[in-house]
Formats: sequence, C-alpha cells, structure tokens
Amino acid sequence: MAPLPTPPKLKLSRLRDIGWSLWDPIGLLGPGQRWDEAQAFADEYDAYLIQAAGLLRRGTPDQDVIELLVSVETAQMGLGQQPDTYARARSTVAAIKADNDLWTHSE
Repeated sequence: MAPLPTPPKLKLSRLRDIGWSLWDPIGLLGPGQRWDEAQAFADEYDAYLIQAAGLLRRGTPDQDVIELLVSVETAQMGLGQQPDTYARARSTVAAIKADNDLWTHSE
C-alpha cells in the first residue's frame, strides 16, 4: 500500500498579506502600516482566513466563501454591512485563489 501524500501546508504570512491588505474588516491597520511590523494583533483574522483558504482549496464555490467572510464581518464581529463589504470579501477570495504559492508541498 502506497503511503498517503503529505497534505500541503499553508504559508500563513502570504495569507496574512492578502487578508490584511484586502479585507481588514475592523480597520486595525492605519495608512501605510503592515501586519508584520510587530503588531500585537497580527493574528486577529487568522482563523477566518485559514477557514476561507481551506474551503477554497477543497473546491467550495467562491460565492459561498465570500458569504462566509461577509457573515464573519457583519454577524460574528457585529460590524454591520458597509458599502465595500462584499467588494473586500470578493477581492480576498480572488487573491487567495490566484496565489499559486499559498500552499506548499513537503517532499
């Protein structure tokens, strides 16, 4: 019996680059700031972004993942829907899907 393939690993720093630059629903970063500049809240969105990336990797339709991010922002975080809520969620999903280096396979 052949060994099971090692599951891919997520490059969290790349996912954070996407999430913080395109989504950031709370608006924690000020103009010109980056999440990796010793910010105490760098992991604020990790659970949501990891869930979204995992769903997309498993073939969940884009719109379902967009709705997940919108729900996180509007219901779970209680921020309500803003004029750009859907646009930010769509951009985040598109960027996650487009990043060919987001997942790495160990040899």
